[in-house]
Amino acid sequence: MKRIVPFVSGLLFGLGLCLAGMTDPHKVLAFLDLAGSWDPSLALVMGGAWAVAFVAFRCAGRGPLAPAPATPQRIDGRLLGGAAIFGLGWGLVGLCPGPALADLGFLDGRALLFALAMASGVRAADFALAEARTARLTAEDG
Repeated sequence: MKRIVPFVSGLLFGLGLCLAGMTDPHKVLAFLDLAGSWDPSLALVMGGAWAVAFVAFRCAGRGPLAPAPATPQRIDGRLLGGAAIFGLGWGLVGLCPGPALADLGFLDGRALLFALAMASGVRAADFALAEARTARLTAEDG
């Protein structure tokens, strides 16, 4: 059961992305093209996702297994930089991580390239942040 629930959840999520058209980079880019032939259909997808998440988060706060409330975090350069990189990548190629991983199931070469670039970027960011942390600690000790 520990493996079936995440598998079914991921399968439903991927199916939802496919049905909504989020795995089609052309549709996503048309949604982002406000000055051209704008396709508002993905706004309906986002609205539906918001509605489901709203109900789920309201229900998750009840009962003995309710998660601890989230602790507010500050908005810093890492958050803003990550959001900017995410948005630029999404806007340039019309894919974000979830739909790209769903496209891998269709053996889409562009999605594979995107996923490899994304994984490389994550590793490079981890390395750069670790180096910066080490340099800061060394400077504090010295």
